[in-house]
Amino acid sequence: MPGSSAPRPPHGTADAARPAAAVPFRQFVVKVHGRCNLACRYCYLYEGPDRSWRTRPAAAPPAVLDRTATRIAEHARAHGLPALSLVLHGGEPLLAGADTLARFTAAVRDRAPAGCAVHATVQTNATLLTEARLATLARHRVTVGISLDGGRPGHNARRVDHAGRPSWPAAACGARLLADRFPSLYAGVLTVVDPAQDPLETYESLLALRPPALDLLLPHGNWSAPPPHRDAGDGAPYGDWLCAVFDRWWGAGRRETRVRLFESCVALLLGLPAATESLGLAPFDAVVVETDGAIEQVDSLKSAYEGAAETGLDVFRHGFDKALSHPGVAARQAGAAALSDTCRACPLLHVCGGGHYAHRYRAGHGFANPSVYCRDLGRFVRHVAGRLAESTAAPAPPVPSSARAREGGTP
Repeated sequence: MPGSSAPRPPHGTADAARPAAAVPFRQFVVKVHGRCNLACRYCYLYEGPDRSWRTRPAAAPPAVLDRTATRIAEHARAHGLPALSLVLHGGEPLLAGADTLARFTAAVRDRAPAGCAVHATVQTNATLLTEARLATLARHRVTVGISLDGGRPGHNARRVDHAGRPSWPAAACGARLLADRFPSLYAGVLTVVDPAQDPLETYESLLALRPPALDLLLPHGNWSAPPPHRDAGDGAPYGDWLCAVFDRWWGAGRRETRVRLFESCVALLLGLPAATESLGLAPFDAVVVETDGAIEQVDSLKSAYEGAAETGLDVFRHGFDKALSHPGVAARQAGAAALSDTCRACPLLHVCGGGHYAHRYRAGHGFANPSVYCRDLGRFVRHVAGRLAESTAAPAPPVPSSARAREGGTP
């Protein structure tokens, strides 16, 4: 494939069979702009092993967006989708302009089949949010998710612009504007877990931003490029961090905000379906369109090696159905069959699901490995299971008054 500099390891076990019927894509991540106004020091996309962004257009040309809208509608019609998720992504998507995002969203809605709801969200670092831009997004029913490392300046010290200046003042202003003036647009906050930051302080600071939902994500790392703070011994620093925040969230007495990871874990432990990229065995249903029209797997794979997300397809020559037969997509829809023997034998299989796909990579062995966060996930899932068991344990039956009297109690 063009731009690839590493051999392609298998995307699953050698015997990972495709599902009898592939699950159609329901989440379409469209890179409307391929550059960012920030230079976050830990960014896996611009600082990681995949450099393909350098050779792509900075902004998606009108022809790419037009063809993508048609392909999305085509896929929705072919599979009778009652709803789909349109994620306007980057880079920083607002660099493309709020009007561009609005026009593209309108095109997808206009072409989608009758009865198919298009839920559009822009994922932004919040530094470019203004009242005028938010008003444009509001008119076109585009919700806003923001990415932050916490709700205080110190939490965001590594989120700087290209001149090294802190992004927090502008991001905080944008987040407050969204919460105060456009609360109906507020989709939530995405935060990457950092064990170096106090978990409760981080969580409380995020609550202060009044998000309706939080996504807590583990940083993208793998066996060949381990994440920071990962202990060589038996420690589980990320699991410990998540457990501390879970206890705070669980013990609040009311739902202060939704935390997708926590709700998914509880649901899976109760045997209920839950859709998340980090837990469970539900078939993955997201696809990416790059600024040049290339159809790719999710960006997180770019943290593994150059070209890991490539499919060799593009919206001008191929429909999204073609991507469903790609080995990487098939592996992510094959459930337990695509996991390592270690994962398939694990009692936590149906909750953990092997963890995030990108976190399983090991050079020379592909993705058929346990997650590099295996200990952390085990620690977290068992902790949640314990808290759930405590809260659902049947109360002890009342002691009859006659028995209390015989034991010296008062009737």
